[in-house]
Amino acid sequence: MPLKMDIKINIIVAACSNRGIGLNGELPWKLKKELAHFAFLTKRVEDKNKTNAVIMGRKTWDSIPESRRPLAKRTNIVLSRNSKYLGPEVHICNSLNAAVELLKQPPLCDIVENVWVIGGSSVYEEAMKSNFCDKIYLTNIKKELDCDTFLSEIPNDFKETIDPDVPAAEQEENGICYEYKVYQKINTSL
Repeated sequence: MPLKMDIKINIIVAACSNRGIGLNGELPWKLKKELAHFAFLTKRVEDKNKTNAVIMGRKTWDSIPESRRPLAKRTNIVLSRNSKYLGPEVHICNSLNAAVELLKQPPLCDIVENVWVIGGSSVYEEAMKSNFCDKIYLTNIKKELDCDTFLSEIPNDFKETIDPDVPAAEQEENGICYEYKVYQKINTSL
């Protein structure tokens, strides 16, 4: 079978105004509509016979409530140096590159439509710098909150774009205002 060579990954992340993304292994906000947006995007497929993959670090996996693991209707890939068994529906890889290589092989290359990096900070940073990263879906939370984990700056080779499935208007929930931004990597090798 031919290998899928054109893997493109998307990043999906929520960050507050100080670029914070987490506190004590959890999200520092409670935004149900924002979580629904995350679920919608990471499950959205054009081919109903396919699914999406989510790639996350081990700490992000651990931060998901056990009753919600693995994330439903998505192929879950956990990056970890520890090969501890996490269940029949979870793939463990020791690096982002290993995860991309796994996605190029059958059966995943035949069933995965989109690939999403969902955390944590070091996985986001590595993904942003990789040649595989195509888009960054950022929820910009317009409030500074206490955080101990932060998102690195979005590289200059990403420019803001529009996704018709992403609301353009500012959102508000639980007294917190936020907006969705989409950034696409531009071709810098012209």
